[in-house]
Amino acid sequence: MSTTLSSATPETPDSPPRPASTRATLIRLVQRLHFYAGVLIAPFLLIAAVTGALYAVSPSAEQLIYRHQLHTDSSGPAKSVAEQVRAAQAVRPDLQVTAVQPATEPGATTRVLFSDPSLGESERLAVFIDPVTGESLGQLASYGSSGALPVRTWIDQLHRSLHLGEPGRMYSELAASWLWVVALGGLVMWAVQVRKRRRATGSGSMLRGLPRMRGRGRTISRHGVIGTWIAVALLFLSATGLTWSTYAGEHVTELRSALNWTTPTVDSSLTGTPQAAGGEHADHQMSGSGSMSGAMSSADEVAGIDGAIAIARANGIGGPVEVTIPDNASTAFVVAQNRVPWRMSTSSIAVDPSRDAVVDVNDFSDWPLAAKLSAWGIQLHMGLLFGLANQLLLFAVMIALIVAIVLGYRSWWQRRSRTRRIGAPPARSALRELPLPLTLAIAVAAVAIGWFIPLLGWPLLAFLVVDTVIGAVRTRGLESAA
Repeated sequence: MSTTLSSATPETPDSPPRPASTRATLIRLVQRLHFYAGVLIAPFLLIAAVTGALYAVSPSAEQLIYRHQLHTDSSGPAKSVAEQVRAAQAVRPDLQVTAVQPATEPGATTRVLFSDPSLGESERLAVFIDPVTGESLGQLASYGSSGALPVRTWIDQLHRSLHLGEPGRMYSELAASWLWVVALGGLVMWAVQVRKRRRATGSGSMLRGLPRMRGRGRTISRHGVIGTWIAVALLFLSATGLTWSTYAGEHVTELRSALNWTTPTVDSSLTGTPQAAGGEHADHQMSGSGSMSGAMSSADEVAGIDGAIAIARANGIGGPVEVTIPDNASTAFVVAQNRVPWRMSTSSIAVDPSRDAVVDVNDFSDWPLAAKLSAWGIQLHMGLLFGLANQLLLFAVMIALIVAIVLGYRSWWQRRSRTRRIGAPPARSALRELPLPLTLAIAVAAVAIGWFIPLLGWPLLAFLVVDTVIGAVRTRGLESAA
């Protein structure tokens, strides 16, 4: 949405266009880009903001909706994790158990996860077990590494793809691709407007707005203030959102791999020479090397869960964890920290409880900085890093974005009504007025961005071409009339 009045010198149909400085022309180019992006892209941003607001509070809503499965009033000593897994296996003997998330505090339930062919991609069936009584409290589909339950999963898919599958993901990628452009363009124009106001009246602030404004000016002031307050959050959401996208996300993954910024993983293989933890973990080092000689039965694997958790705890893997159960004798148990509020690490460890041994350690403190920032960014974007405070902040940002979009459309409508009354000045292409080297640089940048962020770059290149053609046609018409 346009947040400023035109910064170029006013023109009338009776006077020839007056040359503008390069700075003024660039500002006018940003203004036109922001305006067209606001009108055409804002509907996608509006959908993303509404669904994003719903998703922001979905983790807390999930705790209420599924409180019977997630919480229990039972008190007393808990059964062993192996006993709890066997209780879940008795409920679903037709499925293979793959992992378990043991309860770590009184009142919480244990989540036993099964591979279920009837579920969708990245989904597992969770059987919730009362750790005290061993009673099953229900079954629900669990999605992804975050363990989202059906309501949160439904909202997540609505936010991501509008439940239209891969074609629907184009909308969210388009919104994420243009969000940072719209935000930065609005900041530039709002800064110009505030500066002009200060020169004229000595008052005005980007954070507080322009005093004593009426009509469209007051709408622009409110739009600019809201945009300024949430700009940093919008840039963050745009950057992290692109990592999940189809086209730009693939390029981000390739870039991280080329720069060795990928997220490390734990090696759970028992077929080679395992890496044992040293120092404070020396009491749980592997006694030998090589592969396991004997295959464990399913019952033996389940029986080893408590030993695997004990070794992991002794090696510093604290808090809620997910234990991945090996499906063959050449794979170790993997105990990984879950993403929970106010915990910055997601370390993991591979252990062989039959030997009281550590196979491999993936310590979060050893991750590359880029991998750490990526992990924190994903958790922050999902509203998980700082719990309820994180969710409320995201919800407030989304509501503010919705209001800013509505105000932007109102400003556009007010401008449209005004130009109908007084007659619109002729639109000239800002790009044609720039020095040729700068024009070529902008075109090259648009092509480069088009490769890395296709749903931004190619529409941007199309805008530059169309704007240039329209400006040339209108300018030629004025010259002919003169």
